[in-house]
Amino acid sequence: MPRRLALPGASELFRGTEAADAAPLKAVPAVAATPPSAAPEASGRASGRVRHDEKITVYVSVEELIALEHARLRLRAAGVAVDRGRLVRAAISAALADLAEHGADAPVVARLGAQEA
Repeated sequence: MPRRLALPGASELFRGTEAADAAPLKAVPAVAATPPSAAPEASGRASGRVRHDEKITVYVSVEELIALEHARLRLRAAGVAVDRGRLVRAAISAALADLAEHGADAPVVARLGAQEA
């Protein structure tokens, strides 16, 4: 008598959660690439509290993380409840808008140049 363990297959592990009689999912249309100037971030407006499909990892120092958390807590004390991700997205949006408006003269460019030296 074989002592093999019967494991479920991929189709059983990754089966849909909808009822069997539900309509199949429609293909999502491809989104045309928008130029950076047309992106919401470039307009100076952060994306806010929405579901985001893309993710990046950013490494920060302990001091930067503590400063970010202090800023979040100061905003919370002022009545603005935001999480760190939303705060970072707003800062990125502001930096991109400033870069779009001022180009190479933007303060973010000066900060980047100062960090390389």
